[in-house]
Amino acid sequence: MTISYLNLIPDFDLSARNTLALKAQSRWGAVIEAADQVPALFALARERGLPLRVLGGGSNVVLSSGFDGITAIVATTGRNVIAEAEDHVLVEAAAGETWHDFVVWTVEQGFGGIENLAGIPGTVGAAPVQNIGAYGVEVADVFESLLAFDTVDNSLKTFSVGDCAFAYRDSLFKQKAGRYVVLSLRLRLPRPWKPNLRFAGLAELSDHSGLDPRTLMNRVLHLRGSKLPDWRVTPNAGSFFQNPIVTLEEAAPVLAAVPTAPNFPQTDGRTKLSAGWLIEQSGLKGFRMGRAGISERHALVVVNLGDADAGDIAALAAHVKATVKARFGIALHEEPVFL
Repeated sequence: MTISYLNLIPDFDLSARNTLALKAQSRWGAVIEAADQVPALFALARERGLPLRVLGGGSNVVLSSGFDGITAIVATTGRNVIAEAEDHVLVEAAAGETWHDFVVWTVEQGFGGIENLAGIPGTVGAAPVQNIGAYGVEVADVFESLLAFDTVDNSLKTFSVGDCAFAYRDSLFKQKAGRYVVLSLRLRLPRPWKPNLRFAGLAELSDHSGLDPRTLMNRVLHLRGSKLPDWRVTPNAGSFFQNPIVTLEEAAPVLAAVPTAPNFPQTDGRTKLSAGWLIEQSGLKGFRMGRAGISERHALVVVNLGDADAGDIAALAAHVKATVKARFGIALHEEPVFL
């Protein structure tokens, strides 16, 4: 079955297309290698009456074992310098580019601004949806614009930073999940470059002579590797729970019980607590439940211990949330999307 030059693949195996390595299959699959295939694919799905979902690198999803529809994998490529000015440079990447490879490419071009985000799995197109962040930097900090396909209006739309409703691990595209398919992303990288060393483990670099984006990127990769299990060795979806942002009243019992509990005041008067700390203090680091468990290296990471399915992951997540709620009165929320 074809539409234009787009092929649909029957019995599409997704087991190697999600970082949790969950065994999953879709009735149909499609690999998107050109942006103009996206509207054609949605037209085909409507014509056939088939549900359609779009994935990138499968790094922030928990896939069910079967999907009776079309699963499209965005695999578009391309990275370019769009414009250079005295105070910034604009770079663009296609949605299917691997995020980490894009970060490395910017550093190799001599540009700084996203080196703190090195090592995050997934694709460029997924980065603004989740407003990915690490080591004191978020995509929103350097966002210029993106091009997306609106599946409701069947049109292409360009979004500026003010259109995206960016917040902590949130955006318009996450709030309206399924409506927009990101096709490309533009970032405004600052000149002159100023390293962001506010995060623990990076401050010591302030005394480093000749500090450059590459050195900072390598330190970030070292820190990530020392704390987080590699999904290619131990299947996982990275940080599984969001750090809860709560009112001071909600945080009071935690801080009363443990005054040294990590907390980070927010500009709106609330404070951010560490989900990993809450989980570890609840005695769940290294905890196992059937075929899924919490990493022994980092309490924020849920791992597939072997042949786990979405039900195993959901059961473990529910146990973690219930335990933390009973211990601290704090509600945790998952980062990955269950599909």
